[in-house]
Amino acid sequence: MIKTIGLLARKPGWTHEQFMTHWVEVHAPLAHAVPGLRRYVQNHIAAERTRTDIAALALEIDGIAELWFDDRAALEAAARTPEMQALHADGAKFIGRIRSYVVEEKTIVG
Repeated sequence: MIKTIGLLARKPGWTHEQFMTHWVEVHAPLAHAVPGLRRYVQNHIAAERTRTDIAALALEIDGIAELWFDDRAALEAAARTPEMQALHADGAKFIGRIRSYVVEEKTIVG
């Protein structure tokens, strides 16, 4: 399995509540149509943990999205589909900044 992780920040002029409502009620249903998408997880920020021994990143985000695929080829094939293009087009409506990574998960505990 391979997944992408996106750190999402809302567009200027959108409240956090407006961002969350659109992300859950409009954006999420579009993910169901993306071919090859095995899992879609929205991580809603509930609180921030701070540490005194390590400085925090200067980064404000509204949520973290995870999209899971069988492998890189499935991710690349999905990216070319009209369904993924529709998902991205909707994201551009409410996401003002994004930082995305393709990651391979290594389970340490569990």
